[in-house]
Parts: sequence; C-alpha cells; structure tokens
Amino acid sequence: MSIRALLIFALALGVTACGSNNSDLDRYIAEVKARKSKNIEPIPQVKPYQPYSYTMAGKRDPFVLGDPNANSERNPNGPRPNLRRNREPLEEYPLDALSMMGVITTPQATYALVKAPDGVVHRVGLHEHMGQNYGEVVAIDESEIKLLELVPDGFGGWTQRSASLALSQ
Repeated sequence: MSIRALLIFALALGVTACGSNNSDLDRYIAEVKARKSKNIEPIPQVKPYQPYSYTMAGKRDPFVLGDPNANSERNPNGPRPNLRRNREPLEEYPLDALSMMGVITTPQATYALVKAPDGVVHRVGLHEHMGQNYGEVVAIDESEIKLLELVPDGFGGWTQRSASLALSQ
C-alpha cells in the first residue's frame, strides 16, 4: 500500500510542476504577434515552354558514339604502346611520384638512380620504361632523365610527348 501512496504523491508533484509560471513565454508570443509583417513578393510568372526541334541535316547523331577506330584507320603507322611486353616496376607509379637521386656512369653505360614512393631505389638505363604513360627513357644526363611518353589522343590513337624527371635536391 505504501508503494501506491508513493506513486500518487509523485504524480501529484509532477502535475503541480507542469503548472509553473509561463510569463516569459507569453511575453515573447505577444512580441512576435506585435511585429509588423513584411510584404511577400509575388510568385514570378512561368514562361510558356517553347519546344526545340532538332534537325539533323548535315550533323552527326548526338546519341551515337563516334567510331573509336576512326583515328587508327587514318594513321595505322602511328605510335602505339607495346602491350605484350612485361611491365617494369617503375611503371606502377605516376612520373611525379618518382624522384631522381643520382647518376652512375660506367664504361659500358650511364644509369640513373630513381627512388620509388615505397622507398626502393631502382637503377634505370636507356630504353627502360617508367611512369604510367608508357614512358621510355631516351636520354640520361647529370641533372635529368628524358622520356618519351605515349598518351591516348582521345580519338582511339596515341600521341608521343616528351617528359623529364629532374634530379632531386
């Protein structure tokens, strides 16, 4: 029976707490209602839809892809990467992630030392490949490695561009 009395007392206490003074809330509501309202701009009139008629006279169909082999047919002797050769370790990385550390010159050849992002230093000679654009080393001097890269031209063919990797300071 004491539990029932305790519950009734707690319920009565909760109901009296809900009936507290709300004068600050009443004052704020009165202040908001007293504010002068602003005029709302009217909704802009919607212009009527004007349909556009596409005439294909002398133009290609925009919903059909062009022939990706069109450029290769125009220039079948253009540069192409050798996709059958094994990729070399430095072809995993973009050229800007590699850094030239130095040069080793022997009586037989000149080699460049190139550091990969994983911290491994590789010895690179002429006609070896590096970078993700099929870059072939064409010259090595004391301050840089010169490469010829093959990049897609966007028309199904390839174009050559020169690139270089300078000695890190």
